Amino acid sequence: MKTQNQQKKFCMRDSLAYAAGDFGCNMSFALKGTMTIFWTQFMQMDSILYAGLLLICQIWDAINDPLIGSIIDADRHQYKRNKFLQYIWVGSLGLLVAGSCCFVPLPNAPKVAKILIFIFGYVLWDAFYTIANVPYGSLLSLISDVPGDRASLSAWRSVGSMAGQMATMVLLPLIIYDSNNNIVGQRVFFAALLMGVIGFIAFQFMIKNTTIRVDTHVVCKEEQPKFNVLTAVKNFMKNRPAVGATLAAMGMFLGVQGGATAVTVLFQSYFNNVRISGVVQLFAMLPIFLFTPFARKMVIRFGKKELAVVGTICSMASCILMFILPITPNFRGIMMYVGCQLVNALGMGIYTTVSWSMMGDAIDYNEWKNGTREEGTVYSLHSFFRKLAQGFGPSIVLVIMVALGYVEADKGNQVFEVAQRMRYLVPSLNLFAASMQFVGLGLIYNLDKKTLAKMTDELHARK
Repeated sequence: MKTQNQQKKFCMRDSLAYAAGDFGCNMSFALKGTMTIFWTQFMQMDSILYAGLLLICQIWDAINDPLIGSIIDADRHQYKRNKFLQYIWVGSLGLLVAGSCCFVPLPNAPKVAKILIFIFGYVLWDAFYTIANVPYGSLLSLISDVPGDRASLSAWRSVGSMAGQMATMVLLPLIIYDSNNNIVGQRVFFAALLMGVIGFIAFQFMIKNTTIRVDTHVVCKEEQPKFNVLTAVKNFMKNRPAVGATLAAMGMFLGVQGGATAVTVLFQSYFNNVRISGVVQLFAMLPIFLFTPFARKMVIRFGKKELAVVGTICSMASCILMFILPITPNFRGIMMYVGCQLVNALGMGIYTTVSWSMMGDAIDYNEWKNGTREEGTVYSLHSFFRKLAQGFGPSIVLVIMVALGYVEADKGNQVFEVAQRMRYLVPSLNLFAASMQFVGLGLIYNLDKKTLAKMTDELHARK
């Protein structure tokens, strides 16, 4: 069967199937940016309490990833198709309803009940999301080992991710907010249920249309070395491409994703129209779609690292402009904001379209240097640090917002001084994210075009 799979030429179906996987992930993940507004404004939970609970749950979320990754790597069972696809199927089944458990609309419940609902819902959602997402990320290195193919898979994964984000980004604000810019919890709950169903369908399409081509050199059970998770962790920390790519991803989650609540408050109370926030962010993402069709050719010509570093420089420049330009709370100010975000999104888009391919190369780098692939562990440790950033980012930013005067009880009617502080907080967070990406990709990640070609040739020679 492996020989048969290797004979199947890489084609658009592979890219579309892989894109559908991240679309499914984002049907579940997209609502995460709404959680802070839902729990602090609709459920009326104290912001500092929510920040603490989120941080605790996210730390468990981060620990959960390498645990599941090591379980996958240590799993020697011969599945009918592929063990990664089997785990994805289980995770996608759980995500049908797990996302809605984070948005049970009971604003009058006792404080203790709210805490328990939040923890139960988040832990349940996180478990199934991790079971689906960790093996999904590991699959890229197994579908093809050709740099151009991996660039295509990474770019199309970004397309799937953006399609999921954009669908929810535009429609959700129109659905879940009322005319007074306040969130309606019941609408969020039913939206989460619907997104779970759509995500499940996307995952099934991906599972049925994925072809594994890379020979992972599985030996007989008696000859297999015993999996050692501590050795795998040590190998990861010595893996410069994995560490650099992880630092870049952490920057994005600490700054951009962590600032999602600040962006919502910016549109609620500074621009006074939260319903158009999705449309504004949609326009800002258009450059990513313009770049994606050229990603494969540009990677072949210039290299992944080289392109990603240029992207981070574009993002840093746009964030500085966003901070110093006179972005006023009117149509002119919104247009300035959109213009800056267009440049920022282009720079971020160049990085995101190749980021997953860079992690696929980092998995190969581990095999090149240490003689073992450890797909699940490498990707899950990458996910571990991303998840830490996903927890620390929103928690720290929410504490900063409270320090700047944010009051959850005021909902979408924060005083103008607070709204104005959000106007400067947002570009500051974006600049921080772009700077971390530059350090990770420009100074630590060491697989430039020439080194990548050498590594690929030597791995082919070994096999």
